[in-house]
Amino acid sequence: MARATARHILVATEAKCNELKAAIEAGADFAELAKQHSTCPSGRDGGNLGSFRPGQMVKEFDTVVFSAPLNIVQGPVKTQFGFHLLEVTSRQD
Repeated sequence: MARATARHILVATEAKCNELKAAIEAGADFAELAKQHSTCPSGRDGGNLGSFRPGQMVKEFDTVVFSAPLNIVQGPVKTQFGFHLLEVTSRQD
C-alpha cells in the first residue's frame, strides 16, 4: 500500500500562503517558515507530518500528497483547516 512523508505550512489565508510560497521559491527555508508561521502543531518540527497512508489525511491533502512530484512545494491547498503549502519528501507506491 502507498505511503508518503510530507511537511506542510498551515495558515489562515490564501494570500499568506502565496506570500510564503514566493519566499520559499526565492530561497527561504521551508522548515524555518513553518516554525514561524504555521498554525499547526507540526510547525514546531518544521512542518514535518511524518509518514502516512492514503485516507489518513483530509481528501484535499491526500490528492496532492499522492500525486505531486517529490520535493516541490505545492499549494495553496484549501481544506477545512485553512490553506496549506505541501512538500512531499518521499513516497512509496
